[in-house]
Amino acid sequence: MNLLSILLQATTGGSGWSGMIMIVLLFVIMYFFMIRPQQKQRKEVEKQRAGLRTGDKVITAGGVHGKLKEINDTNYVIEIAEGVKIKIDKASVFAVREESQSNK
Repeated sequence: MNLLSILLQATTGGSGWSGMIMIVLLFVIMYFFMIRPQQKQRKEVEKQRAGLRTGDKVITAGGVHGKLKEINDTNYVIEIAEGVKIKIDKASVFAVREESQSNK
């Protein structure tokens, strides 16, 4: 039995309040397990993007690793190899690459 059939049975049988409670409960569960964590993750990524400075090592959403060379209004210029620079949209920066601490 799937969740939809359970909800349909709850709304058709018994009082109308039990069906409403089931639907509200479903939305509360969806909020805490799906919507809220996505909002927190999006805020964290936006905060990380706002803190980027020239020289930071970044990873794009496409998996390209490079060093940040320029910061413009809507895009970044990153250097992916010696003398090879590409322009990317700000939204495509996925993460800041951390340097390994093992060589200290």
